[in-house]
Amino acid sequence: MERQQLRPIVIATLRSIAPEVEEGELVADQPLRNQVDLDSMDWLNFLIGLHNRLKVEIPEADYAKLVTLDNVLDYLNEKLTARDS
Repeated sequence: MERQQLRPIVIATLRSIAPEVEEGELVADQPLRNQVDLDSMDWLNFLIGLHNRLKVEIPEADYAKLVTLDNVLDYLNEKLTARDS
């Protein structure tokens, strides 16, 4: 799956947790949790949602890598590419 194909899935998953999110207002290289005011439980639900939609394992040890929208997209792209190879 291409990175640009992942973005709508990530945004839809984020909006399932925070429906007020406007995609056009997100800054891809800024901390995502701060932009949409997610607490730790919301963030965990977001990551679980990504796991469920994409069937990608996201170990807790990797959570610190997932700060910005770009980080999330790059991480998922890498995981999916490795899985599908």
